[in-house]
Amino acid sequence: MVLEGGGMRCLFTAGILDVMMENGITVDGVVGVSAGALFGCNYVSRQPGRSLRYNLRFRKDPRYMGWRALMKTGNIVAPEFSYHTLPCELDIFDFDTFSKSDIDFHLVATDAMRGTPIYKVIRYMDYLGMEWMRASASMPIVSQAVEIDGLKLLDGGITDSIPLKYFQEQGYERNLIILTQPKGYYKKKTKLMPLFHLLERDHPEIIKCMARRHLMYNDELAFIAQEEAKGNTMILCPERPLKIGRTEQKEKKMRQVYEAGRTCALQNLDKMRDFLAR
Repeated sequence: MVLEGGGMRCLFTAGILDVMMENGITVDGVVGVSAGALFGCNYVSRQPGRSLRYNLRFRKDPRYMGWRALMKTGNIVAPEFSYHTLPCELDIFDFDTFSKSDIDFHLVATDAMRGTPIYKVIRYMDYLGMEWMRASASMPIVSQAVEIDGLKLLDGGITDSIPLKYFQEQGYERNLIILTQPKGYYKKKTKLMPLFHLLERDHPEIIKCMARRHLMYNDELAFIAQEEAKGNTMILCPERPLKIGRTEQKEKKMRQVYEAGRTCALQNLDKMRDFLAR
């Protein structure tokens, strides 16, 4: 299963994953990008409802996410609270179930100095595992690079937004892909390049990546459509654009996006079962 990122658009993904858990639909491998990884890990730890629950509970907490977190920590998602205090003390992540799972969990981050994707298999979700999760979801401009094993890492979506090719290379021949943009979506070049030149000047390769990210993303969309036509890929995506910001904190919008995911999954339950059983 391949999980695209998209910040709070991934509550759509969370809705799908919760329905899959509730109906016993399993896969043998997951690769997540950015928020796709953050929410996808709850599928491996078998915790339906957790992704929506903690985002609703802490949506107004300045220790969690938003401009106050950015001003205080240099990250729009506060590192220590969000990736360590919250899952260890406040809405406890099931580390044991995750580590014992038969589902292999992969994520994508970006090497900020080289501008290349880094793929990581997380077998045990511990402090370091959570730091890899943070790296995968560290959006440029509003996040500091995460330093792990001598690498400086940022959001995986910068270099591999929909890592189907990677997963096929790992031996996963049939894949369910959850996108957070509707069919027909076509990414345009970002209008924020002046900000990237200003705020990411220590990472010139990231600037280059962002200048061509729309090309990479659209090429990946073409590839997954090609694989879908072959019959080895099933795509689930919203029917229409999800009207929610990447760090949206309005409860009504969050619930609407989550429910859209649940509806999509319920409408496609039989198709998912049939596809994954082949």
